Amino acid sequence: MKRVVISILHFNTPKETTECLNSLVKIEKKDLEVEVVVIDNASREKYTLPSNLNLNVKLIRNDINLGFAGGHNIGLEYAIKSKSDYVLILNNDTVVAKDFLTILCKEIERDGVGAVVPKIYFTKGHEFHKNRYAEKEKGKIIWYAGGIIDWNNVISSHRGVDEVDKGQYDRIEPTEFATGACILFKREVIEKTKGFDEKYFLYYEDGDLNIRIKRLGYTILYVPQSIVWHNNAGSSGSGSVLQDYYISRNRLLFGMTYAPTRARIALFRESMRILIHGRKWQKIGVRDYYLRKFGKGSFTPGAP
Repeated sequence: MKRVVISILHFNTPKETTECLNSLVKIEKKDLEVEVVVIDNASREKYTLPSNLNLNVKLIRNDINLGFAGGHNIGLEYAIKSKSDYVLILNNDTVVAKDFLTILCKEIERDGVGAVVPKIYFTKGHEFHKNRYAEKEKGKIIWYAGGIIDWNNVISSHRGVDEVDKGQYDRIEPTEFATGACILFKREVIEKTKGFDEKYFLYYEDGDLNIRIKRLGYTILYVPQSIVWHNNAGSSGSGSVLQDYYISRNRLLFGMTYAPTRARIALFRESMRILIHGRKWQKIGVRDYYLRKFGKGSFTPGAP
């Protein structure tokens, strides 16, 4: 019997969190002991677990917003202390197929594998281009089918995004970038890496952890037989000023840490252009990088 802790970070979206938990009620648990930990990351209104939820679930409330990195580190630490064999981080704005976890747990047992990631679809109605698809295709539109990092431009991207799934990405294979929307880790990997780097707070923390896992000699596998659906940008809002700030700052942090020299030079030049011509919160994000102001940084919720 293998023990799995599922870490779900909640922040101001109770409907999505409850839908995620309801989907977890239905998952297969063959030879698995599953415990769910919901971390309420200092939401405006405290989250209350649904009544009569047939699920082993623990609710932890943070007094302050620790971001994606610090919030999930609470769940990762809980998994280590409770001697879990595996720990899964899962976005609260997802729903899962009933066999998604058993499939991931099987594949993570391969020699040298430290983490595994499923195929992820857009939830119906949350596609980037809602009018592009026939009704029968919705629910099969790819959000993530493996990840790629363009080191020349320091941009991570999802393979297959916006494509209708016709089996074109159905091979289990190593992936360069595993999205933080859903990753299953071996406990030993989290013990060795110490989890997410909290300097990032939000965005690029998954890419940073990916690289540190690989530098320890582990492989990260994309497992397309495991399926999850995602309400894209459910908590932060796509194209928001929050994204302007954290992506601008953290892309610099990530790129200057890991990118080749030529890319770092180009990134520096781009950052200077942003300081002159960028949007308000892009400029502040770049400024904070050079001031080494990390973690939550200068961003103010509700900022214009």
